[in-house]
This record gives sequence, structure tokens and C-alpha cells, in this order.
Amino acid sequence: MRLPSRLSVRLLALAGAMLVAGPLHAQSLDYESVDGDAPSGKADAPRKGGGLTSRGAGGGPRATITPYIEATQNVLWELSPGDEVLTYSTIAAGVDMTLNGRRTQGAVSVRYERRISQTDRVRDGDTLSGLARVKHDLIPRTLSVEAGALAARTRVEGSGASTLNPLAADDAVSQVYSLYAGPAVSTDVGDVALSGSYILGYTKVQQMDALQLSPGQALTDIFDDSVSQSAQVSAGIAPDTVLPVGITASGSYYQEDVSNLDQRVRDMRAGVQVTYPVTMELALVGAVGYEDVEVSARDAVRDAAGVPVIGSNGRYVTDKSQARKLAYDTEGFTWDAGVMWRPSRRTALSAFVGRRYDSTTYYGSFSYNPNVRSSLTVAVYDNVSGFGGQVNRALRDLPTDFQVNRDPFNGQISGCAIGSESGGCVNNALSSVASSVFRARGVNATYAHRIGRLQAGVGAGYIRRKYIAREDSVLGAANGVVDESFYVDAGLNGPIDRRSSFAVSAYAAWFQSGASSLGDVTTVGVNAAYFRNLTDRLVATAAVGLDSVNRKVIEDEVIASGLVGLRYSF
Repeated sequence: MRLPSRLSVRLLALAGAMLVAGPLHAQSLDYESVDGDAPSGKADAPRKGGGLTSRGAGGGPRATITPYIEATQNVLWELSPGDEVLTYSTIAAGVDMTLNGRRTQGAVSVRYERRISQTDRVRDGDTLSGLARVKHDLIPRTLSVEAGALAARTRVEGSGASTLNPLAADDAVSQVYSLYAGPAVSTDVGDVALSGSYILGYTKVQQMDALQLSPGQALTDIFDDSVSQSAQVSAGIAPDTVLPVGITASGSYYQEDVSNLDQRVRDMRAGVQVTYPVTMELALVGAVGYEDVEVSARDAVRDAAGVPVIGSNGRYVTDKSQARKLAYDTEGFTWDAGVMWRPSRRTALSAFVGRRYDSTTYYGSFSYNPNVRSSLTVAVYDNVSGFGGQVNRALRDLPTDFQVNRDPFNGQISGCAIGSESGGCVNNALSSVASSVFRARGVNATYAHRIGRLQAGVGAGYIRRKYIAREDSVLGAANGVVDESFYVDAGLNGPIDRRSSFAVSAYAAWFQSGASSLGDVTTVGVNAAYFRNLTDRLVATAAVGLDSVNRKVIEDEVIASGLVGLRYSF
């Protein structure tokens, strides 16, 4: 595999950092068509007309900014467990932005919505939602800085299960915010490629009190907030420069501090990777290293009878007088072995098996872009973190050229986004807001394909969480508990004629609680939307949908929805 020296060195340094620092995570996809038709996931108004565009020296568009305002009238028909028709109105303002300059690439979509109730069963409320991912080269090919953010509304169940569900309009609603930022450096010193990066992240679930779905039920102490930090360094030489094989030394540090009972995850790694080129397209990779991974926490304050004390906000009161105690501690040698295969610019595969966290691990990724009309991305991951760290990782794996996909009935992101060459979904990361730290193993896959002027897309994934806590602490009941989540989100969109377009989508999510099957939840939904350009800037929308939530403890919910609305783009 005789690549140009500089490129080879940097690819190998990246592979080494990946092997030692941690497995790959899913990339995020978006379902909007290239020429701006409505996305093929949950529908959004077509991005036609309006918008401000700045151009670079070459004449190509560098930034497109489309602010808009929107008003809708909504009706909900409760088919189960009751039979009631509810109405409410919404007004919204937002902006969609794409950046495609020589030094800056990114996408931003932010929306504020005000819900105005017309019945006691639907509450007034405000919602901020959106996705952002931006990268800027301070020094081309040497120093860059990147940042990302997410805002989403979720429905939380008593088991901690969380779904991006349009039925979320009551006390079970939580607002999730997450953001990260940090620099990365990459340079060459002779034949040696040097790279390093640092990321600081913050995640917050805005739920004022511990969740209680109904009077008499137990409180659910869901995640509050966390701060995460990660740093990576690597140095490597390419094959056939100094030696017939490539060698990369790398190290990484990850820490997440969770506010619930002062939980802390600390993951430190160092190692050396050797790459042996078999052919121009295929290389064998092996690595040995050392890991030191700890999970620690404080217990709750206890009264004279030894009962944990719950504060006025319904959460456990952390005992600050006691030092943190270890809930999980493993250190020792690690190994990884795998292959890296890149037969062309459009196809790439990495697959690894190894020993981490004192057990066998599997991880890797696959991307396939046979032409400009199709893209496939698959990622398998294995890590230890809290809810916040998991969301931050999913955000970092978003492509910088995604276009957001929103639900027509509440403007919320669907969780999936597709870029021109890669993508993924944040659904796995958002599928549980339980407060305990966990080991996550999962897979995310996304596929997008253009059929004529139609755009189709699908995202699917699975995650397995094994919770970690001291057995003698208030979280002891969660230790070793395993829950599982599955999701699928698919859609199709395209033009009908020169002034109108359509979008249809369907989704499903399954949550299986390890604590009790009574905590299992299934959500399923489908919707369809029609868009008509009244003028170049004014778009009329009509949409219908059907959504259901199935639980074992309370009656199922089935709701039909409809709306009509107008959007004006500036």
C-alpha cells in the first residue's frame, strides 16, 4: 500500500489514535434532497425561495442563510385510551444555514416554537430545537477548531426510556441540550506525522424535578447534567519510509463528571500500533497498549434510619462529606487486531476485535458511496460513559454538510441527518436518560438514495447499556442491569410539480428495560405532508399523522394528528 508519504503518515496516525483512544461511533445522516426539496424523513417545508447567499472569489456559494417564520393550526384526535379532539396553534421562528467556504464547513438549523393551547389538555409551552456542526481551519491542514450543539424535546418514561415522540406534550416532557467545542492540530516533522485534539462538552436535561409520571408512582431520578473532556495525541510513520511497516504511538484521556451523586468516568489509554500493507488497498493492523478505567461516585445523604434523603427537587441529596468510592476499576494491557480496506475513494472499511474493559470488544466502520445518488454508513462502537458523553460523541460524528430533518407537527428533529458522503442518527444516544453511568455497545446504520427527483432515506440502530454503580450505594439496584433500545426511521420526499412537493415518513422505537419488563415501551408513527409554493417565499403546508405509544403499565396511547400552516422565508 504505497500511498504518498504525507498522506500515508496522517492516515496511520489517525488509525493509531482511533485504536488507542476508543472505538468509532455512529455518524449522523439527514434526509433532505440536494436541491432543497422537503426531507424524506419527517416532513419539513421545502427550502425554496428566500435566503441570503454570500459567494467566494471563485463565484461558488460559501454561505446560505434562510431565516423564516411559521404559523400552524393543529388538531389532535385521541383514539385511545379516550375519544377526544384537542386543538392548539403554534408560531415559530427559525434559521437554516449552510457554510461551504475554503476554511469553514458546517450546517446550523435552529427553531423556536411557541405552542398556544386551545384546551386544558394541551399546555402552553416554548420549545427550542436544532442541530449544529461547524469546523473552521485556522491554519489550513494544520490547526482547526470545531463545535457542535443539539437541542431536542423528548418524552421520558418511568424506566428512564426516552423517545423523540410528537406525543410529548405533558409532564413527561424533558428538554435536552448538548454542546461541545475544541481545537485539533496536525503537522509533519520529517517523516513523522503528529496530531492532537481536545474537546470540552456539556449536556443538560432540563427537568426541574425528578420525574413522577402519576401520583403514587415512584420517582425516576433521571440524568441532570455533565461536563466531559477528551484529549488525544499521536505520532506515526508510514510504511516504507523508515521501516517496511507503519508504526504509530498514541495516547488518550477521557473524563466525564455527572452531577447525579457526583459520578465520574475516567478513561486513560496509551499504546503502539503496527500497520502492515498487504496490497495497495488492504492493510493488517495490530496494537498493544495499556488502559486505566475508573468509575466512581458518592452516595446519597442518609437519615438516622439509613434511608436516602431526597431533596425538594425530588432528587437524591449527594453526601459531599464522603469521598468518592470506586464502582468500577480495571487496568492492564489491551490489544487490538483488525483490517483497513480502501479499494477506492468511495469505499472504506475498518473492522477490529480486541481486549478492553477487561473483556472482548468489537468495533469498526463501513462507508460506501458508489455514486452521487447513494450513500451508506455503518458504525459499531463500545465505550463507557454517562448520558452526556454519549450524546456528545454522537454530535461529533455528524457530517458538517447535513441538512436537518424535522417533524411537521412540532418542528422537532427526528434524530437522523444525512450529508453528501456520510451520516448517522443520535437516536441511540437519546434513547435513555437514566442517571447511572453505563457501558454502551451498539451499531448505527444509515442509507440514502436518490431515485430520479425523489430522495429516500432510512436510519436504524441498536444500543445495549450495562449500568455501573456500587452495590452498597443508593444506585446499587442499577448495577449490572442491562437495557436495550432499537430504532428505525425512514422516509421519502420529492417534487410533485414545479410549485409543490410531498414528504412521507415512518418511525419505530423499542425500549426493553433490564429492571422489569413493565418498563418496556414501543413507539410507532407515520406522517405525510404536502407543500405548495404560493409565492417564491411563502409556502403552505398540510400534514396528517398517526402515532402510538405502547406500555405495559398504563393504557396505550393512539393519536391522529392534522395541521395546516404557512411559512415565510426571508
